[in-house]
Formats: sequence, structure tokens, C-alpha cells
Amino acid sequence: MRRSKRMRSPDGWIHEYSCWEERVEVRKKPKRSSRSWERETRPGRSHHYKTYERCHKSRRLEYTEHRAQKPSFESRSYEKQVDDRTISVKDQEKNKDWHHYSKSSARSGHSHRSSRECQNSHHRSNRSHSKSHRRKRTRSFEDDEEGHLIYHNGDMLRARYEIVGTVGEGAFGKVVECIDHSKDGLRVALKIIKNLERYREAALSEVEVLKQMNSLDSENRFACVQMLDWFDHHGHICIVFELLGLSTYDFLKENDFMPFTVDQIRFMAYQLCRAVHFLHRNKLTHTDLKPENILFVNSEYDTEYNAKLKRDEKTLKNLHVKVVDFGNATYDHEYHTSVVSTRHYRAPEVILELGWNQSCDVWSLGCILIEYYLGITLFQTHDSKEHLAMMERVLGPIPVNMLQKTKKQRYVHHEKLDWDEHTSSGRYVRKHCKPLKQYMSSKTSDHEQLFDLLHKMMEYDVSKRITLEEALRHPFFTPLSEESKK
Repeated sequence: MRRSKRMRSPDGWIHEYSCWEERVEVRKKPKRSSRSWERETRPGRSHHYKTYERCHKSRRLEYTEHRAQKPSFESRSYEKQVDDRTISVKDQEKNKDWHHYSKSSARSGHSHRSSRECQNSHHRSNRSHSKSHRRKRTRSFEDDEEGHLIYHNGDMLRARYEIVGTVGEGAFGKVVECIDHSKDGLRVALKIIKNLERYREAALSEVEVLKQMNSLDSENRFACVQMLDWFDHHGHICIVFELLGLSTYDFLKENDFMPFTVDQIRFMAYQLCRAVHFLHRNKLTHTDLKPENILFVNSEYDTEYNAKLKRDEKTLKNLHVKVVDFGNATYDHEYHTSVVSTRHYRAPEVILELGWNQSCDVWSLGCILIEYYLGITLFQTHDSKEHLAMMERVLGPIPVNMLQKTKKQRYVHHEKLDWDEHTSSGRYVRKHCKPLKQYMSSKTSDHEQLFDLLHKMMEYDVSKRITLEEALRHPFFTPLSEESKK
């Protein structure tokens, strides 16, 4: 259900709290849904169909491990995703005793509710695994057996937000479109988190990060989503965001996976580099950048018939985008789990467990930009060693020093990646991957500069990988006007 072209599709909201862990290190987070099943049905790309069909047999996994407790936010800075943001500053001042959450209380799942209420919440969490169980707190408020709030269109939350429709649903909860009656009928996106302790903890943590982020960008100069409000509704953390358009992945899908033009990529890439650089300046790493987590501010488009391709082609009216989903964002001083990022956008140092820093976001952006250029995912795989083999096919051999230091020695043989090109997996990689420059569809300077930037962003050696501060000065962005860079 979508409101015109501005309504978010489910994918962008649903990916936020659901994820499988590749390995258990500290504590597990819930499973994250995959989109590989959608990609396998792409029309008009028969040579890639098998790629997606193959991955469908064992869907790509997205892992993120639970971070350790975060220290005080006094030194923190940043702006959080469209998903979670704390009550607007004024509202917080008015409702201090009701809505205030410290960072430590967010991690432990406690608020200013009594400890008894928290224990009851935890008890409900344990009982939720019974499929036949339906929890009733009062005659007015009820959860289903999975912990979702049961609601209907027309219901009012806090005597302010009127639910008009469901945008999406995921393991974390549901997202609904609401009318904010305190803001002259403003349409907003409201995320309703399940009434289960593990999801409450993650949501409260994200709220705190969003609150800190938005305070650093009060003028909304950087392309990071704005949280408008948040509250606790009978055990359900509810986070209110500005209502944005489709994710860049969803638009690609609606447009039959037709690639963006180089000019379109340039405009979007500059906004993304600038937004993520803003995060990095404030000691924060997003850790889960991907096309689903980049939303158009307004995804309205014009449709024209492409006679050459014999199909309709959608052209966006507005290319402004925003980065969302800061649920896994990590500050420099916090504990860094060994596995971060969604599989397809995961940097080699993460796969090899060599430790990671802000540069893993740069790698992810490189993967995103080439996906915009091709219309398809560059590294379409669900296996770590196969993923590394794809990287070698596209970018050349992995440096020996990285293979020597990795904890994943089962991937290494005689200081080289242990990979046999004559196996079925080897033939698959060779068929579906090729050297980076061979993906260029034109030899013009614009394309050359784009691929030069991509090569620098997907540099194996973290110490040599381009920073986003350097990327913003790359010649690829020179054609942009000063106005478009603001």
C-alpha cells in the first residue's frame, strides 16, 4: 500500500532490526530479511537471472552482532536514520520525566518505568514464543502472538497520530503512515517496535543515537533522516520520522532495474559522501550502508517510452536522497563486533576479521555506486570465500599481508586465497564477475572518472583506501554546481 510515489515501500523499513549472526560473539540479534528473492525475478536480464536464482537456494544472510554497552554520549555527535529519533527538543523539555532515557538505560532496556514493569515486559517476551498466546493488557490495547501491536486504520496514538495505513512489516515491528493532528495534518512515518525486550533495547539505543545526531545538524544540512518524536505506547517503542519516498533499491526495482545515468549517480553520490563524511567527522560509522537504506526525499517520477528498449522508462523529478537506519551505527570508542554490514556491501577486512573502522563505510558506498551504474549487485553471493573470490576477479589479488594476518586461515593456502576456478563455484564466479574496468559502458571522461573513484573506494588496503573527505574533492564531482553541493 503506497501513497502516490512518496510512500515508502516495506523494504527500507523492514531491514532495520532483523538479522542473523554469522557467528555468535557477544549476544544475538534477530534475523534480518533478505531481498535476494526479489532480485531473482528481475525481467529482461536473463544472464543475471541464474545469479539470483542460485542465491535464492540459500538466501544471502545479513549479519550484525550486538554491540557492548555504549558509554556516555557527552562526547558523541551525530544524526540518526529515518527510523529512530528522540522526541523533538521542545517536546523533551516538556516531558522530561516521562520520556528521558539515559544511554545506559537504553542498553539495559530500562526507562523511567518501574522495575516491576520491566520485569513484566521481559516476562511477556519469554511468553511470546507460544503461538497460541495472545496478550491482553487492557480491553483497548492488545498484542498478537509475535509481539506486534494490534491496530486498525483510524486508531489514534497519544491522541495525536492517526493511523491511515501500514507501510511495512518486519521482525522488529511495523511501520505505519500517520496523520499528525498537532502539525496541521502532516503525514509522518511511525515505526511501532514489538513489545519484546530485545527489540526495545535496540530501539532505545537507536533513539539515543538519533537524538545526538540531529542535535548536531539542527539545520538539516546533511542528508541524514530526521527523527521527529518518539514515545512508549504500552510497551511498544514508537519512533516518528519524516515521511520519505522509495528507497533507491525499490526505485530500481520499479524501473525494471534500469541503471541510473552517470549524471544522476554523480548528484546522489555527492550527497551520500557528504552525509557519511558528516558521520565520520563525528566519530561514527554507519556499518550498514546499502541501497535499501538510502531513500529518495520524493520519489515522484515522469514516465516516457523508450523506443530502443521497447519499454517505459521512469525518470525521477527529484534526486535528493537521505541516509536512514542507524540501528547498527557504532562510535569509534565503542566495542566493534567482528561482523558488520550486509553481505553484498561488506568490506574485505570485515570478512577476514582483521578489524574495521570508518573505511568500511567507504567500501560499502563503492559497492552501492557501481550497483546504481549497473542496475545489479556487484557481489551477488552468500558465501564468504566465494565473496573474496569475486573480489579478486573484479579487483585483483588480495594482498598477501592481509591473508597472512587473517583469523580465517581456512580461506588461505600458501599465502593465496584457497580457490579452485574449475569447481562449479569457480566457474560461477568467472562467469558472473569480470575486472572492474570491463563494466564500463563508455570510455568518456565522465565514466573514466567514476570508475577511478570506485577503484579508490574499493581498495583492499584500508590505509590506502580513499577517505570521504578526499572523495568529495575527486574530479568526478567537479561538474556539479556550487548550489548542488550545498
